[in-house]
Amino acid sequence: MSKRLSLWRNARLVTLDSARGWGLIDDGALLVDGQALLWVGRSADLSAGLRIEQEHDLGGALVTPGLVDCHTHLVYGGQRALEFEARLNGASYEEIARAGGGIRSTMAATRAASSDTLFASAARRARGFMAEGVTTMEIKSGYGLNEADETRCLAVARRLGRELPLSVRTTSLGAHALPPEFEGRPDDYIDAVCRWLPAQNAAGLVDAVDAFCDRIGFTPAQTRRVFEAARALGLPVKLHAEQLSDQQGAALAAEFGALSCDHLEHLSPHGVRAMAAAGCVAVLLPGAYYFLRDTVLPPVQALRDAGVPMAVASDHNPGSCPTGSLLLMVNMACTLFRLTPEEALRGVTRHAASALGLADRGVLRAGLRADFAVWDRDHPGELAYAFGGNPCRRVVAAGVEHAAGNPS
Repeated sequence: MSKRLSLWRNARLVTLDSARGWGLIDDGALLVDGQALLWVGRSADLSAGLRIEQEHDLGGALVTPGLVDCHTHLVYGGQRALEFEARLNGASYEEIARAGGGIRSTMAATRAASSDTLFASAARRARGFMAEGVTTMEIKSGYGLNEADETRCLAVARRLGRELPLSVRTTSLGAHALPPEFEGRPDDYIDAVCRWLPAQNAAGLVDAVDAFCDRIGFTPAQTRRVFEAARALGLPVKLHAEQLSDQQGAALAAEFGALSCDHLEHLSPHGVRAMAAAGCVAVLLPGAYYFLRDTVLPPVQALRDAGVPMAVASDHNPGSCPTGSLLLMVNMACTLFRLTPEEALRGVTRHAASALGLADRGVLRAGLRADFAVWDRDHPGELAYAFGGNPCRRVVAAGVEHAAGNPS
């Protein structure tokens, strides 16, 4: 046992450590040993005689697992406010993309930015999420769209994980959009993406591989080739699936044992069944649905009935969801998609961790990482109910406290 024991007591714990229910423990305590939770339970049941180095009285505050944002595009250059205005004037997301805007616009700004500039802007965004209780974040590439800049963006994401008190999982998303130098040659571009992966993986820059399978993205056949390249390297896959149309991408991803399928507004019953059979997590992105003023809801009840775990994520990106708040996504998941408050909180903790292939976080349980957030709230349902403020009081990531509240 480590000598670095710290005790966090006088708390209302939301453990989520069961298939259903909040797992509430009143007058609860957390005993932290280094980076891990050594003990979780009622203060009255804590063993006597422990040598506690630090003790924290939480004053009856609510404590949840640290939040996990399992789908972001945090590293990029520029912004796309003018496209937002164009959509308000009637242009569709697809029309803007086909006219050279959209992802290509961000690609140009990203390529032009230095790595230090990309890091500084991404770190500023990350701190905003961290101040709301986020302790783990997935960050995708996808705005470089050539080998050098895709690799550079992945390296920036890795640097965020080294220099911030934040656990970062990196996802290679070279198959995000077709860059102009490959215009009319999507198969050649997919060949290039598959060639980049081994070097990126060898450099330790890739935890998973993703693709955008849709009408303005890549075909199922092209996506399959990316997945096959990932499988050859032993890398798990994820998929932007069925956002704008039903391309049967979810079923394809399930065939490869994907960690998750994300968006899913146009998911078919066949796709639901395939995901359920494969144990694939459905990642719901209500912020993108809201920002794009979509009208087709993901089949939440079908996913629920099939027992598919539902995660909720921010999808932070400059084009379709420039949000800085995962808590707002919790509210939107309830108001727009009709998740229950418990489902929404599980969606940004337990199920979000599963969507990243992480079994060591997302619940409060002895033996797992000491990732937790302390809230100025009485009941966990309030985290979904109220929106527009930040009730996070303290955040502990891997046993170390960092600043919560409004970041500077």
